[in-house]
Amino acid sequence: MRENRLLSTKNIAVMGMLGALAAVLMLFEVPLPFIAPSFYGLDLSEVPILVGTFALGPVAGAVMEVVKILIKLVLKPTSTGFVGEFANLVFGCSMVLPAGLIYRFHKTKKSAMIAMAVGTVIMAAVGIVGNALVMIPFYANFMPLENILAAGAAINPAVGNVWTFAVFCVGPFNVIKGIIVSVITALVYKRVSVMIHSIGMEGQRNKRRVGA
Repeated sequence: MRENRLLSTKNIAVMGMLGALAAVLMLFEVPLPFIAPSFYGLDLSEVPILVGTFALGPVAGAVMEVVKILIKLVLKPTSTGFVGEFANLVFGCSMVLPAGLIYRFHKTKKSAMIAMAVGTVIMAAVGIVGNALVMIPFYANFMPLENILAAGAAINPAVGNVWTFAVFCVGPFNVIKGIIVSVITALVYKRVSVMIHSIGMEGQRNKRRVGA
């Protein structure tokens, strides 16, 4: 029972390690210039968090998202007045929480695929709304809105305002990100989950040795 609690020693260690790994991955971004302007960068920070969410549950996923942001701020201070970090936290949670909830109740390979697909769609939808209402207006303080929209229109002529920019640039960008994250997670989850559970087994053996 104790090992299954969210704040067990094992779970805290796992959440800390995966959150730290996610923070490091967050520093490395790759632009997708054929989908969105170059100031949107794709990172793989959701992979370790999604793995941890499947292994420990959706609440652990939210905790790891917070850990990721806090460690990232230590490694690289904010350049957006914390708005970018807050948006990353919200968008990340919008993927891992639904995925974690679905997988929690149906732990099968098929359910995992469905969970990640649902998480990707929700993240894309939240990303569209969040960018249209918060992110793009915020960045308009640093770059003229006309230039932001022009960068989007150069990729997709349908872009003409904030909402079409969010729909035709940000939406597809997050869908591609979700697909890439999901594929990598599917490839590595089984191996990593074995390592996560082995941490708990090793801890139990150590306790028995101490008790002996």
